[in-house]
Amino acid sequence: MTSYRGRVLLVEDEAYVRASLAEMLRERGYEVLEAGAVGAALAELSRSPIDVVLTDFRLPGGDGLSLVKQAQVIAPNVPIVVLTGQGTIASAVDCLKSGASDYLLKPADPAALEVALTRAVAGRALRREVEYLRGALAGDREPLGEAPAWRRVLEMIDAAAASDSAVLLRGESGTGKELLARRLHQKSPRRAAPYVRVNCAAVPNDMWESEFFGHRKGSFTGASSDREGWFQLADRGILFLDEIGAMSQEAQAKALRAIQDGEFFRLGDQQPTRVNVRVVAATNADLEADIKDSRFRADLYYRLNVLQIRVPPLRERPEDIGLLARAFAMELAGRLGRPAPELDEDSLARLRAYPWPGNVRELRSAMERALVLHPERGLAALDLAPEPVTLLGDSQAPRADASDLGLRENLNGAERTLILEANRRSKGVRREAARLLGIDARNLAYYFRKHGLDPDSPHD
Repeated sequence: MTSYRGRVLLVEDEAYVRASLAEMLRERGYEVLEAGAVGAALAELSRSPIDVVLTDFRLPGGDGLSLVKQAQVIAPNVPIVVLTGQGTIASAVDCLKSGASDYLLKPADPAALEVALTRAVAGRALRREVEYLRGALAGDREPLGEAPAWRRVLEMIDAAAASDSAVLLRGESGTGKELLARRLHQKSPRRAAPYVRVNCAAVPNDMWESEFFGHRKGSFTGASSDREGWFQLADRGILFLDEIGAMSQEAQAKALRAIQDGEFFRLGDQQPTRVNVRVVAATNADLEADIKDSRFRADLYYRLNVLQIRVPPLRERPEDIGLLARAFAMELAGRLGRPAPELDEDSLARLRAYPWPGNVRELRSAMERALVLHPERGLAALDLAPEPVTLLGDSQAPRADASDLGLRENLNGAERTLILEANRRSKGVRREAARLLGIDARNLAYYFRKHGLDPDSPHD
């Protein structure tokens, strides 16, 4: 079975030539879309993700040069291979200057044509990957958000970056704490030194000392070579301790010593190793409650809690939901090789009205789910999962027919009931109704439209 090579838009006005080329390309693993004129080719290019265009030079409605120039506006990253039976050096130079990736003469040698198409498709894939990586790096340098609560966090991060003080980032899971830690590193005088991230919850207790401090060859069974630990790898840089609340009591005591003294013993060493490390920690746990319950050391807490920054959940920065959603749509569409879908007002209202218990991470997952599973519908296919509910045991669960268990119908009914109750209690005052529901007032109109309710009637 021939492997998939990519999607080719074949532009040729002579039907028998087009059919012959299309058959040859399909035999070599390409998916082929066909067009017989410049206008049809541009229309196809604007609505379909294309990996490479293979076009004749002489075409109805224009020529290959015209197609190259107009295609650069519609899809500037799609390579174009020009194939002609009446080529000249001048026309070849013009096409290549205008953006064509290659220029071949008819009758095309199949091997030469395959080389040209392979090179063009590979170049497009490489450019797409570079653009994605640049976008990812840009995102690290400048976390997205314009909401006042988010801008205050960025200002605090930038102010903290200039010092060497420990920073404790507090916030729910998925709010972007690691992104902020990376920003702090990039803004700090330590930016040229390493940034080392450690997920404390993922380190087994019996491996903690080796992972954090390193070991000498032969210091324990399986230690076949010397190993540097994370503290040593982060020397002169920043060590980001994510999920610090999950660290065991024994590990907390050893981490405290290394943080406050700047030295530790590698397993198997007789002399201490000294390091210069700035620590940034993050947690979504209630450390104060953990201290009261003797699950977290108070002395470590005070060592880490020099500069505390609270990271707001996404529901507290609704102004940023549209900005983030559009950025995720562009990023994901770029990875998938598709045009970025538009975010219409109805989809935006749904996004803003949803509480986002998983925060920014959940928003990105919802966008990816829609674009991957429903490419033809785009963001209209956004599936916002309901908040988790408590399941009753068999002895407690009420008996019901299968027809009574339609999830969407029951959720819609409950949603409508809550909207009506909030409207009744607020006596039709929309801002108060939105406050009672815990949503943004601007999104309340969406729910009234969704359920066919009259917002001016508190007893609808």
